[in-house]
Amino acid sequence: MYKVKVYVTLRESVLDPQGTAVQKSLNAMNFPEVRDVRIGKYMELELSESTADVDEAVRNMCEKLLVNTVIEDYRYSIEEVIGQ
Repeated sequence: MYKVKVYVTLRESVLDPQGTAVQKSLNAMNFPEVRDVRIGKYMELELSESTADVDEAVRNMCEKLLVNTVIEDYRYSIEEVIGQ
């Protein structure tokens, strides 16, 4: 089995109103050191060991469903889980 961790973030050129709201709230809560916040998504996938090419499968999943590649960037890590 493979455990895949996918991190999705807005591209730097895309405005992040949710991140801006969180940054302003943190500043208002007396955390003036917070200068910027970018909000993203985190996903964990479990793939069976029968997956032929895990890297290619994950990339296809990201680009076809999990990520809006027009406005988002992504990265992922793959961990082989043995003994489950």
